[in-house]
Amino acid sequence: MKPEYKKNSDKHRRIIEAAVKVFAKNGFFNSKVSEIARAANVADGTIYLYFQNKDDILICLFEEEMAKVLENMRHALSGITDPPKKLEHFALAHLSLMEQHHELAEIIQVEIRQSSKFMKEYTNEQFHQYLNIISEIIKEGQAQGVFRQDILPGVAKRAFFGALDEMSRYWVLSSVKKYSITMAAKQISDFFLKGMLQHNSES
Repeated sequence: MKPEYKKNSDKHRRIIEAAVKVFAKNGFFNSKVSEIARAANVADGTIYLYFQNKDDILICLFEEEMAKVLENMRHALSGITDPPKKLEHFALAHLSLMEQHHELAEIIQVEIRQSSKFMKEYTNEQFHQYLNIISEIIKEGQAQGVFRQDILPGVAKRAFFGALDEMSRYWVLSSVKKYSITMAAKQISDFFLKGMLQHNSES
């Protein structure tokens, strides 16, 4: 049975914050619940009042942080009406998150893929909403006659996010950063926009 302690409690938050640091430092596989408890300054048994196991901590961490990322992205794009500019801003905001929150970025980009429970059994609605921001931008561009009508938003959103995701992973794993966040975001946006803009289909 899943623990039912309130997620907004102080101990729950401390455990999540401690898990971010421990997972980022040791890796998911090498991290122990006892280490997370020690970092959160709680007893080992307290962890199990809030979480079933280490995988459950990872999933809850992702849910809570993804909710913040989703809210921040929507806020960042509010007021931008030009679809190409909005797509560029999405890329910059996404990659900037990797730079500003390195420990969290490492967990999202690397450690979360080490959990078989997360990869095989878990579906996160907020992540799908995040991807759908991209498809909504594409649909807006099509409605305005800016983007080609033959573009499939469902395919394009995954391709665009995949490029950002790969650059994010490079940013997390590489000790030497050859590209600035701004340059990478601009390059990726340009690659996709040049293929999606309406005038390209008429040339």
